[in-house]
Amino acid sequence: MKSKRLSYHRPCKDDFQEYFAINADPQTNLHNPNGPISIATAHEVFHNILLHWNISNYGIWMVREINKPEIIGIGGLSNKLYQNEQQTNLGYRLSPKYWGQGYATELAKTAIIFGFEQLRKKNIYALVRPSNTASIHVLEKCNFKLVDYFSDFQNEDPSLVYRIDASSKTY
Repeated sequence: MKSKRLSYHRPCKDDFQEYFAINADPQTNLHNPNGPISIATAHEVFHNILLHWNISNYGIWMVREINKPEIIGIGGLSNKLYQNEQQTNLGYRLSPKYWGQGYATELAKTAIIFGFEQLRKKNIYALVRPSNTASIHVLEKCNFKLVDYFSDFQNEDPSLVYRIDASSKTY
């Protein structure tokens, strides 16, 4: 799948090292209370990403600039448990050298269109740390609305829960 400047690919085992490099970078984890990912956790999470694809036939994409081999980030839709309910979740993480170029917004809009038009989802959620103003801005540009708070880290402010509904037609 492609958007204006990006291509999106189903991950494969060969993508693990680039996945790990992005998620182990302290810069990409500035707002993550857990900090950079460990190699053991990365293997577990990456395995779950591949498994999600096998079960759901969609999931987190490996993201590249069109016609370039380097993975610049990951992102897309996956199932996530919110308040004991399974919801469709938008998530993304880009290598810092690609920040500030509108790629996160382009990725988010592509995932939203895919979720509503291909998967026929009724709504899409996104979870963001309150200090992550750049991601909050991306979500608001994509017409997500703040709908709830989620206490997912002990001794931390709750995460913000955003949602966009297919019926809004403003994505």
